[in-house]
Amino acid sequence: MSRPPLPPFTAETAAIKARAAEDAWNTRNPEKISLAYSENSWWRNRSTFVQGRPAIVEFLADKWERELDYRLIKEVWAYTDNVIAVRFAYEYHDADGQWFRAYGNENWKFDEDGLMTHRHASINDVAIDESERKFFWDASGPRPADHPGLSELGL
Repeated sequence: MSRPPLPPFTAETAAIKARAAEDAWNTRNPEKISLAYSENSWWRNRSTFVQGRPAIVEFLADKWERELDYRLIKEVWAYTDNVIAVRFAYEYHDADGQWFRAYGNENWKFDEDGLMTHRHASINDVAIDESERKFFWDASGPRPADHPGLSELGL
């Protein structure tokens, strides 16, 4: 199975890869998202360690049971041959209605087929008032092309 764009990455292909990841995560469909990762992909997400597609699916399903109305924006920070670093922010609320904005960085490593073999994510959550939200689009789909990115939003 191949997941273009493939390494080695350029500025353009790294941006395409990051946007594809953003769009997939905004679907909140764990099974679909897991297909971008190698069978034995290894993750560190905050203080949680996950390995393999079935564990990724379980992790993401649990995540979106807690993080409601999730909306994510990713932006390439740096890239090299088969590695991409992104910064991101996402907004969600919990079951009590408290909104949060999570800020973070991810380091991604890919195999020759364009599947992610490693994902290292560092994330911090900040409680925000609903009036402070910046991410507005239909929660069931990707960010529209005309919606500002992180830099345009001053994040």
